[in-house]
Amino acid sequence: MLELQKQLNDATNGEEWAVKKVTKNGKAINWKRCIYMECAEIIDSFAWKHWKSIDAKVDWDNVQIEIVDIMHFVLSLAIEQYAQKGENSLEQIAKDMAQNKLFAQVQKNELSFAPSQEVMQQVEYVMFLVLQRDNFDLTQLFEQFYKLIVMGALDLDSLYKLYVGKNILNQFRQDNGYKAGTYIKVWNGKEDNVVMMQLWQNNPNYTPDELYADLEKEYNKLK
Repeated sequence: MLELQKQLNDATNGEEWAVKKVTKNGKAINWKRCIYMECAEIIDSFAWKHWKSIDAKVDWDNVQIEIVDIMHFVLSLAIEQYAQKGENSLEQIAKDMAQNKLFAQVQKNELSFAPSQEVMQQVEYVMFLVLQRDNFDLTQLFEQFYKLIVMGALDLDSLYKLYVGKNILNQFRQDNGYKAGTYIKVWNGKEDNVVMMQLWQNNPNYTPDELYADLEKEYNKLK
């Protein structure tokens, strides 16, 4: 996943993004902000508003998609943090992430959703961590994000599968005008995230190239 993330970031932002913290177009990069904004989107998957749609069901599929989106930004932040210290080995980052004391829970998760209130509290704790300016601890972020993964009924295999799917979708978006604002995100009434998940469910043995090709077929129907 680190390798895929670096490839996507290099293609989107230029190869010096991790050191310079800006894109090839000179746009400032803030991965922490990306994380807490995605966290806010997870919260909106719950019927948390006491004054509106109080009987709405939790959109657990979207919760999982948003967790995977956060994974993209956690990996990006890790690559950046290591690069700032002059350490550019993805292997070392992967080793450090895997040695975290809570990583084993992600590997052995029994795939059940935690109660809604507990999930939201955990999301808010992840937000709290990335909002720390002077005391930010990347290792602690790994730990608390692993907790969120488990509470969202994902294990390492399902996380990886969704990550690859979203990574390919992100690349597809970039190739079809996402940065310029011309990309169409809702396909015949369904957000592209949902289309991607349905394609995966219908074709569990997809290769990344096959998924990209089928996304292209679906998108071309809109045009």
